[in-house]
Amino acid sequence: GRMKWMLERLGSPQNKITGIHVAGTNGKGSTLSYMRNALNANDYSVGTFTSPYIEIFNERISLNGEPVSDETIAELATLVRPVTEEMIDKTDLGAATEFEVITTMMFVYFGELHPVDFVIVEAGLGATHDSTNVFSPIMTILTSIGLDHTEILGDTLVDIAKDKAGVIKKDIPLVYNIADDLSKSHVQKVLAEKNAKSIELYKDIFIYHQGNEFAFKYENYDFENIQLKMIGMHQRENAALAMAALVEMQKRGEVTLDLNKMVDAIEETEWTGRIETLQESPLIIADGAHNNEAVDALVSTMRDYYGARKITILFSAVKGKPIGPMVDKLNEIAVEFYVTEFEFFKSLPLDDIYEAVSHPHKRIVKDYHKFIRDFDGDLLLITGSLYFISDV
Repeated sequence: GRMKWMLERLGSPQNKITGIHVAGTNGKGSTLSYMRNALNANDYSVGTFTSPYIEIFNERISLNGEPVSDETIAELATLVRPVTEEMIDKTDLGAATEFEVITTMMFVYFGELHPVDFVIVEAGLGATHDSTNVFSPIMTILTSIGLDHTEILGDTLVDIAKDKAGVIKKDIPLVYNIADDLSKSHVQKVLAEKNAKSIELYKDIFIYHQGNEFAFKYENYDFENIQLKMIGMHQRENAALAMAALVEMQKRGEVTLDLNKMVDAIEETEWTGRIETLQESPLIIADGAHNNEAVDALVSTMRDYYGARKITILFSAVKGKPIGPMVDKLNEIAVEFYVTEFEFFKSLPLDDIYEAVSHPHKRIVKDYHKFIRDFDGDLLLITGSLYFISDV
């Protein structure tokens, strides 16, 4: 309600974009990044909206992969601020949250100030009640469903599926990857109600693994010998969702793609803080695995690619995450387990993290900057929260 009220007073800029809406528990940022690169490689201008930011706030609103300038952020905030103040004075809707303000700024930028060919919008939390869920997309994507933000979205996978199914719009295709059968059934029911085309990974989209490469097939389209820069089976799945969405857009006449350029761009895609190599010698890798499903993917990838290495883990997290199960999974691949805390209002206290870890070689790190600088082991894996990775 707050979003609609503010946007209406700003000329309804959300109705002036050609948008793609990406929801899901994990994989949203990577999938968005694959799509953006592929569209850029085909000479389309692309705006993106992502969260959280990793290095600078401006990343949230980016143009062709580059964060907008400080001047643009200031200009947008200046435009939006009077509307937020008017809403407090004249309605009983309450004050806009920071996320609602930045979402409104994004719609104003791409809808009014700097129109682009496509805007790829990443949902913040859930979908149904998310501040991004106020525009009519040409394509929707649901990357995954997992137990995250349970205090808001619900305690079961089906509860979370019900919220994220809010991304589905009448007559607009949904490309999705859902493992849980009950969640999948709910999404398919909503798709039928909305007369929206169902494009499901491992039913309509197929991946064939061939060592470091994989092949992709969707309807009459197939591509072979795809080798991604981003490692892990989960990244192949994210790339497959992106390719299927792009191919479907081409079939519907919404885009004209050179498919070779599309695949080349997807192969070259990188995404900050996702199994990212920060240093080669000694090897330091950072990954913002901030829930159980993300940790599962991280552990699996580390085993596949770095199984012979001696992995030291540096871990920190924010409140409200299932710390026990997360650190238990990470224990399996760690020779040493170091815990630390970082400056952030939701940062989990050091003692709480230390208590949760059952590793026989666990240690507390007070100064993680110095610890990282001085590390001289075989492989350091830094993980636990995207906000922590942002600081690192």
